[in-house]
Amino acid sequence: MSAVWRASRAAVRRRRLQTAVIGAVVLVSSVALVVALGLLDVASGPFDRIFGQAHGAHVVATFDATKVTGTRLARTAHRLGVRASAGPFPEAVVDLPQSAVAELPGMGPGPLTVVGRADPGGTVDRLDLFAGHWATGPGQLVLALPDAPGMGDGPHSPIGRRIRLPGLAPLTVVGLASSVSGTAQAWVSPRQITALHPTTYQMLYRFDRAGTARQITADTAAVSAGLPSGSLVAHQSYLTLKAQVATEPNAFVPFLMAFGILGLLVAVLIVGNVVSGAVVSGFRHIGVLKSVGFTPIQVTAVYLVMVCVPATVGAAIGTALGAVVARPLLHQVFYGADLGTVTLRPTISSWVYVTTALGMPAVVLLAALIPALRAHRLSAARAISAGSAPDGGRRPAVQRWLSGVRLPRSVTLGLGLPFARPGRALLTVCAVLLGVATVTFATGLSATMVSYGVAVEGTGRTQVVVFAGQARFGETVPHQGDDATQGLLRSLPHAADVSGVGFAGVRMLGQSQDVTIQGARGGRSALQDDLARGRWARRSGEVVASGRFLSKYGLHVGDSFTLSAADGRTERVTLVGEVMAGPADWLRADWPTVTALAPHAQANQYWVRLTPGADAGAYVKAVRAADPGLYPSEQSAVNAGAVTVIGSASALTLMLTTVSAMGVFNTVVLSARERRRDLGMLKSIGMTPRQVAVMLVVSMAGLGLAGGILGLPVGVAAYRLVIPMTEHNAHLTLPARMLDVWHPATLAVPVLAGVAIAGLGAVIPAHTAARQTIARVLRTE
Repeated sequence: MSAVWRASRAAVRRRRLQTAVIGAVVLVSSVALVVALGLLDVASGPFDRIFGQAHGAHVVATFDATKVTGTRLARTAHRLGVRASAGPFPEAVVDLPQSAVAELPGMGPGPLTVVGRADPGGTVDRLDLFAGHWATGPGQLVLALPDAPGMGDGPHSPIGRRIRLPGLAPLTVVGLASSVSGTAQAWVSPRQITALHPTTYQMLYRFDRAGTARQITADTAAVSAGLPSGSLVAHQSYLTLKAQVATEPNAFVPFLMAFGILGLLVAVLIVGNVVSGAVVSGFRHIGVLKSVGFTPIQVTAVYLVMVCVPATVGAAIGTALGAVVARPLLHQVFYGADLGTVTLRPTISSWVYVTTALGMPAVVLLAALIPALRAHRLSAARAISAGSAPDGGRRPAVQRWLSGVRLPRSVTLGLGLPFARPGRALLTVCAVLLGVATVTFATGLSATMVSYGVAVEGTGRTQVVVFAGQARFGETVPHQGDDATQGLLRSLPHAADVSGVGFAGVRMLGQSQDVTIQGARGGRSALQDDLARGRWARRSGEVVASGRFLSKYGLHVGDSFTLSAADGRTERVTLVGEVMAGPADWLRADWPTVTALAPHAQANQYWVRLTPGADAGAYVKAVRAADPGLYPSEQSAVNAGAVTVIGSASALTLMLTTVSAMGVFNTVVLSARERRRDLGMLKSIGMTPRQVAVMLVVSMAGLGLAGGILGLPVGVAAYRLVIPMTEHNAHLTLPARMLDVWHPATLAVPVLAGVAIAGLGAVIPAHTAARQTIARVLRTE
């Protein structure tokens, strides 16, 4: 083996270019592989990942404290099928008055569920205490809020605010926490909870089997068996919570999975092409080694070691760089994906790095082993001849046909060049094919998301949104009333249309949760711009809702149901349309439907459409000058979700096309090395360096054109497959106009992208080969 190691080291030092190419391609492919596997890892279930990390509760059970004791509930932790439990925690529901809401930005008045808990840890439902400290003494309170920028610090942070509850001593907010199980809205110490007069106990369970609703029901029945009748007041399954809160992050899963699979295929394919080509180009060296006494096994070992050295170094560096690149990319993709009161912080599992660091050298070893075994069987004479003159096979026939084509000779020679190595040409075409498929898929996805963002945000129809200040949030109140404010905004320069938008809290009969109905008054309603199916409400009693609302309540367009207001008013409404975006508890309607349930409802937002060419910034300044109680803001061009999808798709596409171009670069390097004698002969009979470069670039451009033509339908198919999955996961319906993204002009872009990928990858090595002098190339002849 010492001879094998010396020969391998000599080969690595002598073939610096080939070693550098292998190392560089493996490095870039390792970065792409880390990102691809990281996407597959994180996107394989955002809710499940964070739920498992926090040891979320499969069931949150509430028991009547007057019917069962805490000691008896604690014994239910030992029931058959219970893996872990926490509690019992005393639970109280207090009424949060309007005066207390002014101290808590982002919270509204109403019932507040408070649980007495000694610490945020434990075996079940580990809370994320992201700001402040835990409530350990009397008068301290920890709020359940999502971890958002500025929430834990800054002027709007609730930490340090004092809450005055009726009949109780003031409570000071000392910390902010989040619960993936949604177990409470606030927590206090066990000593403090007694002052809130708790009436129930909370038990948190994790079961051995909790994958289906039937298993959850059976487990809940098992832990409550033998307890006094009626002691189990309510229970919440994590499956229900998962269905409600995981919709938004799961919308990213299909296209991330598609990019991950494409990245995995491209990385493996390029590495295989590079390494197998390197071994094939070294057949002459293999023959020389055999002629000086190396056994076939030793020769095979030499080449395996020779390619594994740069591959191992490239994989190690690429894995480290991939970790650096993947983290901000995944953070961009999943930032703002709220899971209840928990914000998803994507973390890549360690198996991704281990798989890349070890898997890439293994792929290199396998790719090198196949052609090396071929050389293993060749005699020294055949190996030397195979290395000096590739098998032409079909090349003469192709070249004879191309010689009759009226094109420059450098072009016809370049078009026929790939047929000398059909296997290598096929791998190069496949690499370009996947790169073009990625470009095609990303182009269609971006076009759809741009249309979606424009429709949802109302760009072009609503340039400015004006909010009326509210005293409960410490804001200045407008000088005039609702109607006068709308008239003021309409009278300002360049205002073409102003719609007043208001809200009312109602409840669906038969449902325990409140529903918000949103209505628009005056002018053309901007609420109907993102209609996906059906039609907009035309008269009182007609409403539209998002796909999330329909999915949550099991409704369809055309169904009717009854809404009731707090004062007992009821209204029978019909669902006449579905909009693309909106929360799962919102309805939209015209103003008469809102006032039928809430006669005194007023608009607190005003959506302003400006005249063509008007400056939105100037209008915003005019609004502020007219009334300090109005808070205007310019409408963004696209919504945050669309920006996330487009940005991440662009970054991933750039990465995968770079890897594809590296594969083309390697192919041209190998072709130029194998044909140094041919290139020298061509230059000796009058071919200029520019013609040599054109010949090599054209040889790859032809493969790029073939890859572009073949990759186009693959990318379209991926788009057609992923979009319906995204709609299903996000409970979203996109109208047909947003899916009609393929036109002759757009179809030509991916095909040209294939030519560009191949051409750009070939330019540098072709230019280097063209600069070789005739004497240097033919000095050994």
